[in-house]
Amino acid sequence: MRRFFGILVLLVAWGFSAAAAEQGRITAVIAAQIEAFRTKDYPDAFEYASPAIKNLFGTAEIFGDMVERGYPMVLSPAEVRYLDLREIAGALWQRVLIRDKDGRLHLLDYQMIEGGSDWKINAVQILRAPEGNA
Repeated sequence: MRRFFGILVLLVAWGFSAAAAEQGRITAVIAAQIEAFRTKDYPDAFEYASPAIKNLFGTAEIFGDMVERGYPMVLSPAEVRYLDLREIAGALWQRVLIRDKDGRLHLLDYQMIEGGSDWKINAVQILRAPEGNA
């Protein structure tokens, strides 16, 4: 019985470390795309998008225009915090809290898919912003 619980503890710990490793890879992709937006390097930012997003927008310039209009908070955030990684209906969603340069908070959900050897951003949803500014 003791041996069973020992194995169970090891499996749970391994599961948490594997999830943490994937979250680290996922947040690295999101951070790299945000950094590309910060420097207005839209071709580089476009590389982190999934094939479906690339097909939808066609060019990095059109993609950049969409981000400028719809997601201005990612262009030059004052602060980025990575919250929980969740699986919803078989898809992984990384929640991100962004404080824009004016101090407003924005909550975003990034849908991530595996793309080759790394993760790709397949969708971004703006969620209801947290109350208050700091």
